[in-house]
Amino acid sequence: MKYKIVFYDVKENKYSINALLGALEKDFKNFEIGFVEKSQVDFWLENIEKDVFYIFCVSFFTTQFFETEALLKRIKEKIENVKIIAGGPHASGDPYSTLKIGADIVVVGEGEKIFPEIIKRIISGEDVKGIFKGESFVKLDDYFPFSLRFKRFGPIEISRGCPYGCYFCQTPRIFGGVMRHRSTEKILDIVKIMNKLNLKDIRFITPNAFAYGSLTGKDVNLRRLEELLYGIRNIIGDKGRIFFGSFPSEVRPEHVREEILELLKTYADNDNLVIGAQSGSQRILDLAHRGHTVEDVYRAVSLTLRYGLKANVDFIFGLPYEEERDIEETLKFIEELVKMGARVHAHTFMPLPGTPFAKFPPGKLEGMYKKIINRLLPKGVIFGNFREQEKVAWEIYNYFSLREE
Repeated sequence: MKYKIVFYDVKENKYSINALLGALEKDFKNFEIGFVEKSQVDFWLENIEKDVFYIFCVSFFTTQFFETEALLKRIKEKIENVKIIAGGPHASGDPYSTLKIGADIVVVGEGEKIFPEIIKRIISGEDVKGIFKGESFVKLDDYFPFSLRFKRFGPIEISRGCPYGCYFCQTPRIFGGVMRHRSTEKILDIVKIMNKLNLKDIRFITPNAFAYGSLTGKDVNLRRLEELLYGIRNIIGDKGRIFFGSFPSEVRPEHVREEILELLKTYADNDNLVIGAQSGSQRILDLAHRGHTVEDVYRAVSLTLRYGLKANVDFIFGLPYEEERDIEETLKFIEELVKMGARVHAHTFMPLPGTPFAKFPPGKLEGMYKKIINRLLPKGVIFGNFREQEKVAWEIYNYFSLREE
């Protein structure tokens, strides 16, 4: 039987797929690997090769649950010889619901090491099924974050894990509470490869960009930060661009310091910082286990703006335990930040599996939240998919609530 690996290739999950491809390339250099985009699913299912055993791989977020459920059902109906491997944030947080919607194999946590092992077992003829969890967290230096074979590049993942344990966040539950860093040497090797391929825009994936090189993940290692930024600039020269602390990563407010902003002005090209605030109520920040103060956010925004950078500040509307006074404090704080010159990146709270807030109802954009959104939207100072998040969050919450009854 001929085997073929097929990835469900959608924009929201491309970074995960790239990392898995990088891990596969060590042992599967000549193995047949394909990709199916959302718009190509119908065509692919109508043209299945009968003499091929398909290993279908999907990584998905909780927001993609219903889409994934429908997709896996169709695959099982159409393909006789198939094993479905599912991973990603939802699968890691709730592997049992992932099995129930059609996955044969669920990978919990980091996949670089265990994913190729599962593939080898399948193609050896073993009937592999169930939930698989890696024995330990991977060492980032052991794996390439991109696919050279398929020329799939993107932001460089420089750190994993988070020591803060915010109650709404899956990151420390999936990647652990210790921050691990890819070595500066390995990052620079990656940048050299990208530079040779004329890929000169360098971006990063990290829970907290300014904590790169920190042993605890809670402080700043200025020397390591400068080594990284100087080294990249030395490789890409004046024609390349460095985006550090902006999308798709962010920074914690208490780590925004003058000496780091000086480094950004010297080496980086981003015109903004993404700063995680989440609430303007200290009571809610404490209950969510954020580990910083409202004053930290104010100071971070002030410094960012003083250094000529735009401040895009993350807020989550409708966090658990919010009372009217907490909402009032948050909205007053948002108004103050906007007057200073900041923009608000708004999110609606969604309970995520595996987190301490998993059982709480989603946020609702009503009352005072609705008023401030309607007031700030025409001014262009608030942005985000908060309305779609509210809709999807309630659909998923109601679905799982009914199943538990």
